[in-house]
Amino acid sequence: MRELLEGSGWVDRTREFAASLRRTSAGGLLLVGTPTDEPWHLAAHLDDESRLAGRPEISPVLVRWSVPPQAPPHLSVTLARLETARRDETVFVVAPNAPPESLLQRMSDARRIGATILSIDDGNGDLDDLVHDRIVVPAVDETLLVTHSSSPDVDIDTVQHLVSVAAGEGATRANMRTRLASFLERVSGPAATR
Repeated sequence: MRELLEGSGWVDRTREFAASLRRTSAGGLLLVGTPTDEPWHLAAHLDDESRLAGRPEISPVLVRWSVPPQAPPHLSVTLARLETARRDETVFVVAPNAPPESLLQRMSDARRIGATILSIDDGNGDLDDLVHDRIVVPAVDETLLVTHSSSPDVDIDTVQHLVSVAAGEGATRANMRTRLASFLERVSGPAATR
């Protein structure tokens, strides 16, 4: 998919956005969707990328609108968590449709405290003054998803995939030298000091 979209602007934009995503504390990436669309798939991909790249800051806390009884602790985080967002945390909203007023208010409160607000959304004007960085993904006709133009249309699911890959890609590059040094030290012993 990234090869198909190379040169369209989408790959570069998702890389820039991923850089914003990585500027949070470990455990401080709060991922929330709308009541009708929880970003499960993105949460799973970011968690995988975090583990593979050794970058805990991109492992999200999935914040849920409705937690079923017996849900495990990592799937039991409610919207109340947004009310305790801190300055070093990031609220990442995925809104393929209009976010409700209750979410907008929590985003506003978190921003006022100093949390970073990011979104992937459909261009909803209510988010204009709330977010620090965002990717607007206009609704597209699913039957015309990739066109022959120089800027193909993509849907919000595709953008989420591109962002998760870019988050891991950047993290992998940043960690490469450290991981290689650690490996070499295990194989050959510590570096000699002078």
